[in-house]
This record gives sequence, C-alpha cells and structure tokens, in this order.
Amino acid sequence: MTAEAATGTRSDSPGGTPAGGRTRRGGRWIERWDPEDEGFWRETGERTARRNLALSVLCEHIGFSVWSLWSVMVLFMGPEYGIDPAGKFFLVAVPTLVGGVLRVPYTFAVAVFGGRNWTVVSALLLLLPVAAAAAVMHPGTSYGTFLLVATVAGVGGGNFASSMTNINAFFPLRKKGYALGLNAGGGNIGVPVIQLLGLLVIGTAGAGHPRIVLAVYVPLIVLAAVLAALFMDNLAPVTNDTGAALDAARQPHTWVMSLLYIGTFGSFIGYSFAFGLVLQGQFARTPLQAASLTFIGPLLGSLVRPVGGRLADRFGGARITLGNFAAMALATGVVIQASAVRSLPVFLCGFIALFVLSGLGNGSTYKMIPGIFQAQAVRRGLEGEAAAAHGRRLSGAAMGLIGAVGALGGLAINLAFRQSFLTTGSGTPAFVSFLAAYAVCGAVTWAVYLRPGARGRRAAGEGVAEPATDGPRGRVHAEV
Repeated sequence: MTAEAATGTRSDSPGGTPAGGRTRRGGRWIERWDPEDEGFWRETGERTARRNLALSVLCEHIGFSVWSLWSVMVLFMGPEYGIDPAGKFFLVAVPTLVGGVLRVPYTFAVAVFGGRNWTVVSALLLLLPVAAAAAVMHPGTSYGTFLLVATVAGVGGGNFASSMTNINAFFPLRKKGYALGLNAGGGNIGVPVIQLLGLLVIGTAGAGHPRIVLAVYVPLIVLAAVLAALFMDNLAPVTNDTGAALDAARQPHTWVMSLLYIGTFGSFIGYSFAFGLVLQGQFARTPLQAASLTFIGPLLGSLVRPVGGRLADRFGGARITLGNFAAMALATGVVIQASAVRSLPVFLCGFIALFVLSGLGNGSTYKMIPGIFQAQAVRRGLEGEAAAAHGRRLSGAAMGLIGAVGALGGLAINLAFRQSFLTTGSGTPAFVSFLAAYAVCGAVTWAVYLRPGARGRRAAGEGVAEPATDGPRGRVHAEV
C-alpha cells in the first residue's frame, strides 16, 4: 500500500481521482492519508481513524461471534443428536480451518473494494451461517449436514484479517500497537459474548432452544452493516500490491511471526472453541455447568489484548512476547498437573491463565509486525514517510498471511484434543504437546529478536529498533 501527503480531502463524487491515480466511483473515499504527519493527525486524522476503529470493532466483534457459533451450538446437542465428543471437536474445528483460509483473500479485499465497502459486504455475509444453522439445529439432522453448515461459519473468521488490514492503514506506527490491540480485542470479545448468550438461553429456555441464540444475531448483523455503510471510510491510497504480497511471503520474518501467532492467537481461538467440550469430556460437566464457565477465559483474554499492545508499545513487542510464552508454558504445566489429580478448581485457574496470556501475546505479536518491516526500511537507508510507507506496504500484506496461519493453530488445538480424547479419554496428552510448542515459540522469539548478538538501537520516537546485520549472511535482527 502507498500513501501520499495528506490533505484530508474526501471524494464522494463519481469519477474522483485519488492519489495513486485510480478512479473511484461513489462512496466515502478519502483521497490522501498521512497519519505519520503529526499536524494532520492532530487536526483531522485521529478523529477519522477513531471513528473507523469503533465501527470496525463492532463488525469484527459480530464476526468472531459467528465464527465461534458452533462452540455454543454443540452445547445444545444432547444424546438425542447422536454425536460423540470426538465428533463435536471436529465440528468446532471446521470453521477454524475455513476462517483461517479466508483470511488471505479478505486481506486483499480491503484494497480491491475499500475498507468501508468490504466491511459492509463481509458483515452481511454473516447472515448466511446464522440462517443455515437455524434451519438444521434439530435432532435427526445428519452429521454431514452439520459439518457443511459449520463450514459456512468460517466466513466470520475472515473478518479479522480485513478489519486489521484496514485499521493498520489508518493509524501511525507509534499508535498501532494499541489500535490493533483494541480492534482485535474488541473483536475477540465476540467469543465470550455468544457463549454468555448460550448460557443465558440454556439456563432459562433450556437446551432445546438453540434458535434463540441465532435470532439475536440477525438484527445485530444488519445494524452493524448499516452503521458501517453510513459512517466508515475507504482510503484511496490503500491499493493492492501483488509485489508486496510476494515480498512479504519471501520475508523470513513473515513466517517467524506466523509461528509466534500460532502460539498466541491459535491458542486463544482453539481453547475458546474447545473449552466447553473439555469440561464436559474430562470433568463430566453438564451443558449448563460447562456454559457457565466457558465464557470466562475468552472474555479475559479479549480484554487484555489491548494491554498486550500497549505494553509492546512501551517495552518492545519481542520482550513482552518472550515473557508471555514462558508464562504460557508455566500455566500449561499447572493444567497438566490439575488434570492428573482431577482438580477442577486448579484446572480452571491454569486454563483461564492460558486465555489471559494468549490475549496479551496476541497484542504484543501484532505490534511486532509493522515494527519489523519499518525497521528493515531504516536499515536500507529510508527515512521518515518513505520508511513508514515501506513498513505499511509489507506489514499490511504480511498481516493477512500471519493471521491466516495463526488461525490454523486453532484447528491444530481442536484436532489435538479430538485425538487425545479418542485415545486416552483425557486432554492431558494434548496439553503436553502444547507445552512443547510454547517452548519452541519462546526459543524462536529469543533467537531471532532478542539474543545478545543482535545490535539494535531504537528508531527515534517510533518504538522500534534499527536492525543491524550480523555474521557473513547479513542476518537481520531487530528489537521490536
């Protein structure tokens, strides 16, 4: 993506020509955008960015609720549905896979259609999985039909990528950690919200009325789409750059950050989808008992995501991420021990700690992405807006890839639980594998971004370091 000097001009007339030379026809288009210019940011940029952020959070929030819809629907599936725990784990895993894959095209849709326009379209698409679920949620429906309908819920997972790519373009680098954390955290809260709604319905109307949950979301989806259409903006300077996508895919840092995001966001979404089933399978909780607990972890993990971004803005994303993986390994050890002695209170403490830590890590890893690419630009001799534009160009493309790969970590977690319960009747073997994964992620964070051999200095006022080369291969290191 590119950005010209900002004037704050909006083109609402057909045939307006924005900076970048493309003709726009209708809609709320801002022709020039330069958030790194402090004068522009103070006078007009911040107000516009915050308005778009607020509406982005709303739409992404509903998207996450729909994406995690089947983690709630399985709690309504009693013995009369004829689906065993392994089948339910697979049912909640399918939307994770589809949502992860869709994140790649959703990332590029922002530049093709405009951030505001695509937000409207992607919000309205959420009506499809909700309506389909309402049609099939009754005993006697075949398992294959349930799988097909659960697959459609994956569209909710794609919303995250387009939303984050869009908001990344609105904010200056010094504000990205908090803005992206707030955007993602507000979206993530959609998981516990729909789980709380499921609890309310099971506790009042009973487990035989899942359609009440679905009926609540239809007007919410329509309202979100209308508000986005009325009050969000498209940024004309944001254009699809096939070269940027290819460049990002060729960057080793893109794949390193994908691995780290598997450890943080993959954990968050995987645990969110599986928590209720683990409680039912390992501790024999009823659907109501499970529903009364499942929302706590995702709620706390969502709320602390902006905190992770803010801590990364202040202390450096890599430092926060490394400490976070160490703490996640410790919490996983607590969960393993609690599973061995069958202590539900200790298990809940350890599991909820994992949610909180995954939320912190989500914020810190996403802060690292724009910092890494801007630091590379500084190393190459670029300065000021040129360095910022380079960072936005590559980080916007990389976010789609990183978000997609990270979401697939949720699929891995649910498949690991499925296999673990099939073979041992317990989730303990799965947790052991997660412990090993966190150790690997922590080691990679230290080796690539924090090891003593890295020679970095902070770029003035930006909270990122200028990377330096080390060794004959000229390997790049950065404190981000």
